[in-house]
Amino acid sequence: MERRLKDYASLVLKGMGMGAADVVPGVSGGTIAFIVGIYDELINSIKSINLETIKLLFSGKLSAFWKGINGNFLLSILLGIGISVFSLAKIITWLLTDHPILVWSFFFGLVLASTWFVSKDIKEWNVKTIISFVAGAGIAYYITVATPTETPSSYWFIFLCGAIAICAMILPGISGSFILVLLGKYFFIMEAVKTFDLVIIGIFGAGAVIGITTFSRVLSFALMHFRNVTLAVLSGFMLGSLNKVWPWKETLETYVDSHGVVKPLIESNIMPNVHVVEAVALMLVGFFVVYFLEKISSKKVSE
Repeated sequence: MERRLKDYASLVLKGMGMGAADVVPGVSGGTIAFIVGIYDELINSIKSINLETIKLLFSGKLSAFWKGINGNFLLSILLGIGISVFSLAKIITWLLTDHPILVWSFFFGLVLASTWFVSKDIKEWNVKTIISFVAGAGIAYYITVATPTETPSSYWFIFLCGAIAICAMILPGISGSFILVLLGKYFFIMEAVKTFDLVIIGIFGAGAVIGITTFSRVLSFALMHFRNVTLAVLSGFMLGSLNKVWPWKETLETYVDSHGVVKPLIESNIMPNVHVVEAVALMLVGFFVVYFLEKISSKKVSE
């Protein structure tokens, strides 16, 4: 696919959207990739990093390697994600701390609209797709209500956490950071990043690389050969994840972070009680952001 400079600038912006979503526990960068119409290309590009392309790299055929992995595309997305994580993380964290209902309301509308538009791509609704949709919603819902557990800190488990979390990050509706919370290793990994523990970071990173390159093949195969069923599962994931992004919550259990700040660990959804008008308005904003992005994406495809 031939792209111009403005196309790569657009990809960087889309990557920034993915990075911003991954910063928020409960929101997936995969959801954003679906919204902005790059999900299939992202999965196929990651899948192309294999023994064949790696051989090209080590044999000095850099141009062939770069073309083989769709390097310009991946670099643009990774650049956007990196910019977002390092520049927006503090802002989003502050908003989640000081204005949680309003932030979650926006994401609620965004995920709700995403569920609708992804499910629209399912060409045929039958017993298989309905069961797949319900199963996806059930799995995602269970993940959002599961209680974090105590788990080992052995190297093999850290490797496994990296592989599982990165797979969740590219699945729409399932948050990789929230999966780490459930695995009992979110704060452990965050502390390793903070203290620059290269051993833990390296093991976790190795797990992430193995996980994403392996899982991308599974996803690519599923989208190619069982597209309707796969889209049904993915849209179900997004619907089930709405439980996590419901704006009104009460805190059941807290933790103290490395700065001594008390933060919520386990929360329960409650009925709307404050900021209802503003929240509904932001839900609509989130919904129509997805609506207009989808229309723009459809227009480009038709052209």
